[in-house]
Amino acid sequence: MLIQVLIQVLNGLVYGGLIYVMAVGLVLIFGLRRVVNFAHGSLFMMGAYIGFSVASVFGFWIGLLTSVVVLAMLGALLDRAVFRPLQREDPKVTLLVTFGLLLVLEDLAQTVWGKDFHSLAVPESLSGTVSLFGEDFPAYRLMVIAVAAAVAFGLSQWLRRSRIGLFVRASSIDPVTTAMQGVNTDRVSMTVVAIGAALAGLSGTIAAPLLAISPAMGGFILIESFIVVVIGGLGSFSGAFIAALVIGQVHNFGVIYVPWAATMFPFLLMVAVLIWRPTGIAGSHV
Repeated sequence: MLIQVLIQVLNGLVYGGLIYVMAVGLVLIFGLRRVVNFAHGSLFMMGAYIGFSVASVFGFWIGLLTSVVVLAMLGALLDRAVFRPLQREDPKVTLLVTFGLLLVLEDLAQTVWGKDFHSLAVPESLSGTVSLFGEDFPAYRLMVIAVAAAVAFGLSQWLRRSRIGLFVRASSIDPVTTAMQGVNTDRVSMTVVAIGAALAGLSGTIAAPLLAISPAMGGFILIESFIVVVIGGLGSFSGAFIAALVIGQVHNFGVIYVPWAATMFPFLLMVAVLIWRPTGIAGSHV
């Protein structure tokens, strides 16, 4: 019984890791642009489709790299064409524009790839299993956990130790004063949005062997990613990490033991956290 629980905890870490890589992109974009990016789910979906298409010809790892690079360029374009021109507009305007962009990208996916479900094969090097606690556990799922941990560590080091990370933190607190110090805040913001979009593409591609690829696949994970951001605290990377791990466990054990109510648990947890601490687990601090 204990071994089975431990295995399910690992499965919860897999799902939590996927949500974290997705949600931390939202945190990055909100931290600098103060934009609730509804198009983020469609970026996740596009990453899955691009990774699927390229991997079918050149292999999984080239597909993964391509989706990250293409989504980073798309994110830079999104910042320049949408977020920057609308930064002085009412936030509702940007929200509506990003929601419209979500619909456009979903229609584009249907036009290019159709409405049928697709699946991406697990790379051959990770197609086996690893013995854990006397049970076989898929090696690919362990890779997903490792990728999420690497993203969390890499972002924390980048933000705290690099020069541009210092600019990012300063711009998220006071962009006007930061710009007065000679920092090109528009360039910093474009870099951050590109990284956020690239992380959505990364999440979409590594999720593709685990989830059915479809134009609507970004909707559900976008909702749970927003829940992670709210529970963790708007603009908090450490809070998003903790919240994603908790949501992963809540989702996984909910599906196993009370499947009829599993979809409600993340929302109930969000309500409970907001009542206890309206600013989220970690507030708005990175």
